[in-house]
Amino acid sequence: MIDGVVTDSSSTPSTDKPRRTRRTRMTGAERRQQLLEIGRTLFAAKGFEGTSVEEIAAKAGVSKPVVYEHFGGKEGLYAVVVDREMRRLLDMVTSSLTAGHPRELCEQAAFALLDYIEEYTDGFRILVRDSPIPQSTGSFASLISDIATQVEDILGREFKSRGFDPKLAPLYAQALVGMVALTGQWWLDVRRPKKAEVAAHLVNLAWHGLDGLEPKPRLIGHRKS
Repeated sequence: MIDGVVTDSSSTPSTDKPRRTRRTRMTGAERRQQLLEIGRTLFAAKGFEGTSVEEIAAKAGVSKPVVYEHFGGKEGLYAVVVDREMRRLLDMVTSSLTAGHPRELCEQAAFALLDYIEEYTDGFRILVRDSPIPQSTGSFASLISDIATQVEDILGREFKSRGFDPKLAPLYAQALVGMVALTGQWWLDVRRPKKAEVAAHLVNLAWHGLDGLEPKPRLIGHRKS
C-alpha cells in the first residue's frame, strides 16, 4: 500500500509510450500566406502601432525570426498586406465597369466599393487608415486616385458628347470617386441603409448632378477667387 492506495506487485508496468501528435510542416508559401492573414486581422483590429511582431509570431505558432525571414519585420508585412488589399479593391472596381450607359457605370462602381467593404471589411479598415510606413506601397488616397483614373475616359467621352470640356474629366472623376469612397467609410460602421439603397442614393446625387451640369459653372456668393 502506497499513500493509502493498494498496488499489485505482480502487475507488469505498461511499456506503451504516449503517442506524439504529428504536426504538418508548412511550406514557405503556406507559412507566408498564414502570416499575411494573421497580420491582416491584427492590423485591422489594432492598427499598425498596436500590433507587434511577437503577437503575430505567437498567433502563427512560430518564433519571431520566422516573421523577419519572410517579411523583414512588421513594416514589410504591413506593406504587403496594404498592397494586396489595394490591388484587390482596384481589380473589383475596374472589372465591374462593363455597362455602356454612364448611369449604370456609376451604379457598378458604387456597388463594387460597397461589395469590397462588405466582403473584405478588415482590408478596408486597413486601407482607410493613414499608412505609418513611408515606404509603403500606397495609401487610400493614392488608391482613390487610381480608381478615378479608370473612369476619366468614361467621363471624358460623356463630356465631349455634351459639348463640355473633356479636360475637366479628371477633376470630376476624383470628385465622384471620392464621394463614393467617403460614403463607404461611413457605411463601414453603420451598415444602414442596405447596400443597394446606399448605391441608389449615391448614383442619384451623382447622376442628377451631372444631368443638370452647367458647361461653365458660376459662383453666386460674394467670393469670386
